[in-house]
Amino acid sequence: MADRTRILTGDCTVEFEGTRDRTQRGHVVILVKPDRTVLVHDADGYQPVAWLTRPDEVTVEHDGEGFSLSAAADGQQLSVNSHDAGGVESYPVSEAGVPVGDCPLCTGQLVRTRGEVRCLDCAEQYGLPSGATVLDSACPDCGLPQMRVERGEAFDLCVDYACESLSDAVRDRFDEAYDCPDCGAPLRVRSPDGRLFFGCDDYPDCETSFSFPAGVVTGACDCGLPRFRTASGERCLDGTCECDRPASEPKSA
Repeated sequence: MADRTRILTGDCTVEFEGTRDRTQRGHVVILVKPDRTVLVHDADGYQPVAWLTRPDEVTVEHDGEGFSLSAAADGQQLSVNSHDAGGVESYPVSEAGVPVGDCPLCTGQLVRTRGEVRCLDCAEQYGLPSGATVLDSACPDCGLPQMRVERGEAFDLCVDYACESLSDAVRDRFDEAYDCPDCGAPLRVRSPDGRLFFGCDDYPDCETSFSFPAGVVTGACDCGLPRFRTASGERCLDGTCECDRPASEPKSA
C-alpha cells in the first residue's frame, strides 16, 4: 500500500514556538508527509511560512466545521487552527525516481530511487547492490530491468535477486580463483548475509578474509592477490596491503 500525504486547507491561525516565536493568519495549505514532516504554505513563493521536520507526533482533529493540527519536536511546537470548515484530504505519494521500464506484474511504472527499483502502482521493490547501474535491457526470463554490477568483473543480471543471484554469479567466477596469502588454502567466495567476501577454505583454523570490492580485477598485486579498479582508485584486494602505501610511507619490517 502506498504512503499517503494529508493536505489541509483553510483560513487558519498558525502558531510556531521555538527558535523564533511567531503567529500568522491567512488562507494556507498544510502538507503532512508520511514521515510526519509538516509544511505550511501561503500564496507567496516556495518557502513555507512554518514547518516542522519529522516531529515525534502529529495530531489532526477534524469535525466538519474546522480542523486543528499540532506537532512537537525538540522543544518546538507548531499549531494550526482553522476558522472555517476548510478541507482535509489524503492522497497517495511515493518517492520520485528515474523511470526504468514497466512492471511485468501490473504494467505500472518502474522507477529507480536511491537504492532500489520499485513499482509506483503495486509497490513491488527490488534492492540494488552498491554501485549498480540499471540498464535499458530487460531480463529475458521475467521482464524486469537488468542491472550491471561490478564485483571482480561486470555482471549483467536481473534486478530481482530471486531471478538471478549476484552471489551465485560471483561465486561461479571467482570461487577458489585465488589462494590465501597466510596459509595457501583456496579463498572461497562467501555471502552468508548477502555481503560478499573472500574467506579462507581452512576456516576456522585460518580466519583470513577480505571484503569484495565494488570494481573489476585489473591484474595481480605483488602480494599475489588481485588488484581492483574501483570508484576511488586502484587497490589490492587486501585493503592493508603494503603495496598500496605511498612511497613516502615506510613499510613494515
